[in-house]
Amino acid sequence: MNSPPRVLTVAGSDSGGGAGIQADLKTMLALGVHGMSVITAVTAQNSVGVRGAWELPVAAVRAQYRAVVDDIGVDAVKTGMLASAELVEAVAELIAGTGVPVVVDPVGVSKHGDPLLAASALESVRTRLLPLATVATPNLDEVAQLTGVHVESEAGLRRAAAAVLSYGPTWVLIKGGHLPGEAVDLLTDGTEEHLLRAPRYANRHTHGTGCTLASAIASQLAKGRSVPAAVTAAKAYVTGAIAAGFALGAGIGPVDHGWDLSRGTPAA
Repeated sequence: MNSPPRVLTVAGSDSGGGAGIQADLKTMLALGVHGMSVITAVTAQNSVGVRGAWELPVAAVRAQYRAVVDDIGVDAVKTGMLASAELVEAVAELIAGTGVPVVVDPVGVSKHGDPLLAASALESVRTRLLPLATVATPNLDEVAQLTGVHVESEAGLRRAAAAVLSYGPTWVLIKGGHLPGEAVDLLTDGTEEHLLRAPRYANRHTHGTGCTLASAIASQLAKGRSVPAAVTAAKAYVTGAIAAGFALGAGIGPVDHGWDLSRGTPAA
């Protein structure tokens, strides 16, 4: 039997199962790739918020990464919560020597507004991590945090993209989900542009959306798709997952990572 494409997520753990490593691995399973993980931090969180977060030692992160890559190999890497400057720099060094597509989700805060990246790590993200990204996937809050550019309408997406591209990623996907109206994202490499639109569903249960989208992009890149094709397929997958999001606990529930599987049809 042929082995499936291999995708490695380097991110934090979400004890509630809706975001982070847990969302990444569910997404990878749904999209038919083999998911592997390097845990950078452990969080105590649920549908209401984050009660605590503890980053792992750099040595533990390095050991996990080398154990997976040196033996199993990898076809794409996705990064999420990296917590500190030390972890950002260590992960950037590891990724730089791997030679596969990299999706950087510059996680700064949780869905509930809890900080997941130290302010002292922002410069390391800008100068060490973003230059390695095949695709960077910031939302509008993360764009503001990284670049100081605030977007209040679709017209501002191009300005946000230019600001992020100035730090060196090959492509950037500016996620406009926080804007009113349709859920519109801008994918660009500075020359080629794609506006990706999807209907906005009246569903508040959207925990894990960003992690899910970035992991879906990495999964599609691992299958050999071009960046525009990978992002388009990933957006379709996450739109379905949002539509099927369900209540869990007293707060914001997760998207449904298995929404397509539950219909008996594997996601593309």
